[in-house]
Amino acid sequence: MDLIHYLIFDPNDIMFIGHHLATLFVFITCRFLVSHGGFSILVLLILAESTSLLQNLWTLANARRFEDEFAAKAYSLLSVPFYVLYTIARVILGPLFVYKMGYCFLRGDADGIIPKWVWISWIVVIVTAIAVSILWIWNLWLELIREWHHQGIGKKVQ
Repeated sequence: MDLIHYLIFDPNDIMFIGHHLATLFVFITCRFLVSHGGFSILVLLILAESTSLLQNLWTLANARRFEDEFAAKAYSLLSVPFYVLYTIARVILGPLFVYKMGYCFLRGDADGIIPKWVWISWIVVIVTAIAVSILWIWNLWLELIREWHHQGIGKKVQ
């Protein structure tokens, strides 16, 4: 649904659309091409979707925070919990799971079951998505820290 929404309402968001097309490639090859790898993909999907509720609320609040006082308060209230959850799920747990998944593939656990080009393409797509997620959340943390610094939060009380 996210992909269709963006294709209709925000077709210029190439990053988001590309991410969802790449994810769709992984799902389709997993299900219809090799009929294997579902557990790994499902674990990664659960990790990613564990952030969705807060991300959607934060995104909506962010979009309106300069025009609406309630949205500004919601954005301020949601930012840190969302950033923490996103960091745990997509910067720590996701890469750890992909490392273990890649190790299993390199060890030969999927030999004769999943063609090498398929699992290599999965790893490339997933690692790229994780790298972009890390850069995105890193940038959000930096913006938040700059905002706190600008507001004087964290300065020593004299």
